[in-house]
Amino acid sequence: MTPPARPLGQWIFDVLLWGGIAVVLALSFGPAEIEKFPLLFTGSDNMREFGRAFVNPDFELLPFFVSQMWLTIQMAMWGTALAVFLAVPLGLLGARNIAPPAIQWPVRRVMDILRSVPDLVIGMVFVVAVGLGPFAGVMALALNTGGVLGKLFSEAVESIDKGPVEGVRATGAHKLQEIAWGVVPQVAPLWTSYALYRFESNSRAATILGLIGAGGIGQILFDSLNSFNYSRVAAIAVVIVVAVTLIDLLSQAIRSRLI
Repeated sequence: MTPPARPLGQWIFDVLLWGGIAVVLALSFGPAEIEKFPLLFTGSDNMREFGRAFVNPDFELLPFFVSQMWLTIQMAMWGTALAVFLAVPLGLLGARNIAPPAIQWPVRRVMDILRSVPDLVIGMVFVVAVGLGPFAGVMALALNTGGVLGKLFSEAVESIDKGPVEGVRATGAHKLQEIAWGVVPQVAPLWTSYALYRFESNSRAATILGLIGAGGIGQILFDSLNSFNYSRVAAIAVVIVVAVTLIDLLSQAIRSRLI
């Protein structure tokens, strides 16, 4: 049995698409310094020193590391929770089948801005406004994640089955009732799954925010890196890996109940 012949236009499009990607990769070889790849295997004194310290982690301050990791997780939880409250209206107002173009288009642009500004930049703004500490990190996660979840939520709304919505509308319900009874029940499991994925990501992103003084395990990690205390860095890395793994397992268990 021979496969069906593909239209010439589709074949040309595929060639141009993948050929264009190959050309861009080739042109990016120098600027991305891919020629340095062999240096990963030649090693250096600093890399060997770091490697020796990394296989001998210093767990002397383990209770303190665990408490700071818990603070980081709390930052991620609050950042994700606030992001969900922001993303629900953004997702509904940014959906083409819910909001008119005059509302949908500017809402989409707001979500683009929230997604495109890095966490560190947003965090720095809040550090200036409220000072050092976890709250700045929470707000940075909330705004950036709100933009990401808003886009995902709106795309989920745009893919719903119109039947339940039309059924609710046939009863004489107004627009908010159509959304509450015809839209939200269809997208709630997917929205929850997206939020859990972002919570996992935020547990890692909150660590990076320690670079700007947002508290948590990240701040201890960067202090240890700056002091070249690689054994302590290794211990912190182990704590982070264990915590993120446990969060991932918990998230998988919750998502499996939603299917």
